[in-house]
Amino acid sequence: MGRNPGWEPTARARELGGELRQARERAELTMRDLSRQLGWSPSKTSRIECGLRGVAEMDVVLYLANCGVVRDELERLLDLAREPDGGHWLRSHGERLPDELRSLVVLESTAHTITAFEHMLVPGMLQTEEYAREVFRLAERFPPDAVERLVRARMARQSLLHRRTPAAFTFYLHENALRSMVGGPEVMHEQVMKLLLACSWPNSTIRVVPRAAGAAGTFEGPFWFIECAEHPPVVYVQNVTASVFLDGAEHLDVYRRIVAKLARVALDAGQSRSWLARLAGRHDVPRSQSDVPPSPPGTTLA
Repeated sequence: MGRNPGWEPTARARELGGELRQARERAELTMRDLSRQLGWSPSKTSRIECGLRGVAEMDVVLYLANCGVVRDELERLLDLAREPDGGHWLRSHGERLPDELRSLVVLESTAHTITAFEHMLVPGMLQTEEYAREVFRLAERFPPDAVERLVRARMARQSLLHRRTPAAFTFYLHENALRSMVGGPEVMHEQVMKLLLACSWPNSTIRVVPRAAGAAGTFEGPFWFIECAEHPPVVYVQNVTASVFLDGAEHLDVYRRIVAKLARVALDAGQSRSWLARLAGRHDVPRSQSDVPPSPPGTTLA
């Protein structure tokens, strides 16, 4: 990822820059101190850490060596520096949650607007503890002793919604995601009540995509459209074992059209709040009355 006159800042360059900055901070070095050790100007160090310029592999080696980074961590960051900027990149989840991906954390920390779409489940950012616990249990991919750690990690990530200067979130939730019974009526009632609470947060808008909208919104999988004030957008698409990040112009154009379509067919914020209130009332019934069949396809709450 060397420097050249036509180089443009990318999301992956910002990710690498963020990783380098964290390495410097862990070494308890100021930017000025590290720049002096490297023989660089503080401006060069700053632009690299902000992802505003390309950086040669040897510069990455020197930077990390002066921060005391060795072995596995050094190789991981060198692999990141060697990746080509091709408009997309893949990150494996490994044993972590998608929520814990460094690439996603870096993007979230600088975002000013995030538009999310989910068509099968309530998004992790809005899940209650019990709902998240059931999701992990039903996935049958996590050992029982790992579930509680995953739930804690998911709840901790929700602090993103309440930081001092949070991004503005718009959540498009398909009716199917809200009607899918996860953990029973009590869990669902608590979950829908949390969604109603989220409707009142100043940086959170929830819009329901009803089944009555037909096929609109059902063919696209879940995604995040992440916009930053000083950088081009990035689309985040989560799969079971890996996530894809897209910042190529051709990808962004497609997802802009999808977001525009969702905006046309979804209920507005006020209608969505009323819809959720009726759904919460439907789940708020005595346990003996809770075993009712789901609504037939194509219906909406009266």
